[in-house]
Amino acid sequence: MVKLLAMVVVVLGWGLMARGEVVMVKVGEEVAAGRVKATAARVERVGGVGDGVRVRTEVSQGWPGVGFVALGGKWDLAEWEFVEVGVKNVGEGAVTVYCRVDNPGADGVKNCCNGSVQLSAGKEGVLRVRLARTSEIGGKLFGMRGYPAGFDPKWTLDVSNITQVLVFVSQPKAEHVFEIRDVRAGGKYEAAKVGVGEFFPFIDEFGQYVHRDWVGKVHSAEELAAKRVEEEKELSQRAGPEGWDKWGGWKDGPGLEAKGCFRVEKVNGKWWLVDPDGKLFFSHGVDCVRMLDITPIEGREGWFKDFPGERAEFKEFAVEGAFALHGHYAGTRPRSFGFAGANLKRKYGGNWREATAEVAHRRLRSWGLNTIGNWSEASVYMKGKTAYVCTLGSGRKMIEGSQGYWGKFPDVFDVEWVAETQRRIAAGAGRTGNDPWCIGYFVDNEMSWGDEVSLGVGALASPAGQAAKKVLVGDLKAKYGEIGKLNEVWGTKYGSWEGMLESRERLGNLTTGGKARGDLVDFYRKTAEEYFRVVKGAVKVAAPGRLYLGCRFAWANAVAVGAAGKYCDVVSYNLYQRSVAEFELPGGLDVPLMIGEFHFGALDRGMFHTGLVETGSQAERAKAYKDYVMGCLRHRQFVGCHWFQWQDEPVTGRVYDEENYQIGLVDGVDTPYVETIEAVREVGWGMYGK
Repeated sequence: MVKLLAMVVVVLGWGLMARGEVVMVKVGEEVAAGRVKATAARVERVGGVGDGVRVRTEVSQGWPGVGFVALGGKWDLAEWEFVEVGVKNVGEGAVTVYCRVDNPGADGVKNCCNGSVQLSAGKEGVLRVRLARTSEIGGKLFGMRGYPAGFDPKWTLDVSNITQVLVFVSQPKAEHVFEIRDVRAGGKYEAAKVGVGEFFPFIDEFGQYVHRDWVGKVHSAEELAAKRVEEEKELSQRAGPEGWDKWGGWKDGPGLEAKGCFRVEKVNGKWWLVDPDGKLFFSHGVDCVRMLDITPIEGREGWFKDFPGERAEFKEFAVEGAFALHGHYAGTRPRSFGFAGANLKRKYGGNWREATAEVAHRRLRSWGLNTIGNWSEASVYMKGKTAYVCTLGSGRKMIEGSQGYWGKFPDVFDVEWVAETQRRIAAGAGRTGNDPWCIGYFVDNEMSWGDEVSLGVGALASPAGQAAKKVLVGDLKAKYGEIGKLNEVWGTKYGSWEGMLESRERLGNLTTGGKARGDLVDFYRKTAEEYFRVVKGAVKVAAPGRLYLGCRFAWANAVAVGAAGKYCDVVSYNLYQRSVAEFELPGGLDVPLMIGEFHFGALDRGMFHTGLVETGSQAERAKAYKDYVMGCLRHRQFVGCHWFQWQDEPVTGRVYDEENYQIGLVDGVDTPYVETIEAVREVGWGMYGK
């Protein structure tokens, strides 16, 4: 969330639209009338009066953009689900555009709702802000990322008193240019018909929301059994693409040398994986195959109707002491339960583990998926039926002064970190290192790479004994000789090199952005390259025939990416956005790429959160999948993409971090999402020769 300061706004009215929508702001008309003003941005009309606005943001303020105030003081949006703005990026680089919908007193965190859309150059999309609202339910909800419509305790938004809508970019480091069309309210809001004191319990014995019904909802164990029989017929009739070899490679495509393991090669200007038989292979996969999430039960005993965790047959899905990292339960180990596992046992019987593993492989082939992705269960992927990737971890010795959402950054100069990295990778690759079905390994995930000076800043803020700090200070001493010369360049006041080691001061922006920057970037590059060098060496010793697939960047800068490109067989990213068709590495780096995670979600099947990229319906979700993967297939560098994840997360949030996203290919009762599966199948069955 961001606080938008000193925004100059324009007063506008609204009008009715067809298709059950309301136009809140006709931006083109207001520009034509000369009434639009903005903060740290230039605004001009695009095309005719009714077309839209082009916004050119500056870097002089933190949140440049435009704002729109309701005529008469407020909009009453009580009957609508969301506010949306059509946005097109007409600048040269990617941009994330934000929208904030305000009540009186909004400050970017309180009394407002936020949304964003990330767009590559030349791309357009819809920036949607869902209108969270609260109602009296006779109890408290907590521990989830998303909540039932009308019962969200995180917000106190009064949807009948919306005062303004802001459209902006956050903390830009470069100028951006984007166009916006009319601001609209849409999606007829349907309040759950639940009175005060009638809301709890709100989760049924299958882990589903009680107060709504939808296509595919399960109402009995008999329905589960019927779904199994119905799917068995489909899997028998549509076993898989005829144009694949046994690995999932392009059977009738170009034939290269068969080397008995997966590798990467560039063929006719495009990077490809090559399967063990020498056929071109695009890794079309899904993560977390039969990784069964659990949800906290502790402190929520009144939430669950006919709770199955008390029954002897489902005791195996009750977990004591599961660790929570983020959210309401952070730092504790609450009692938890796995509805997903219980549902599989109901559906497949006592032999559910073996039965569901077999079904998973049949589904994958039938759906046109040839890869089991990250975080999947070993008892499934080790069956020698579907290609797979694994995840490994490096050492746990960290730079104490480093920072990041998932934790600190490894101290790659510490001999203990190097030794532990080698041990952990050797142990992790023990069962898979010689398996031809194993494509390779991701090592670590979404690391705290920060910006190009962050690791140097973190090292300097660490204790004197930190290995990374000793290396940094040693390099600086070798370059400058005398501490006074460094102080003169950096603008610091260290009394000696020993004093620099002892100091734990965190350098401010003035220093890191000034003459110290070059030295800190040099250290960052040295650290990044050492990380990838050590990890690659450990992977190649433990599993010489497998690929090193990188660390799955979520946040990365050019220096980190350049280091990855130098040592990784494939550079991997988790890219949660609408399209990767125009994705480019910094400096035009030409290396093979893989997407470790992407997804889309919608709220029309009983879930409370869409995940990281929202769509309006299952049909829209399916189209988004097809568009994303087709863009990946046509890209000259991508050799694969893996959907996150196999199954929806628990409706009441996974214990680890509260996520409760509608992101599965199957729902919490193991029912495939028909619309999405058809899109997956359409892409997968026809992906070779595109």
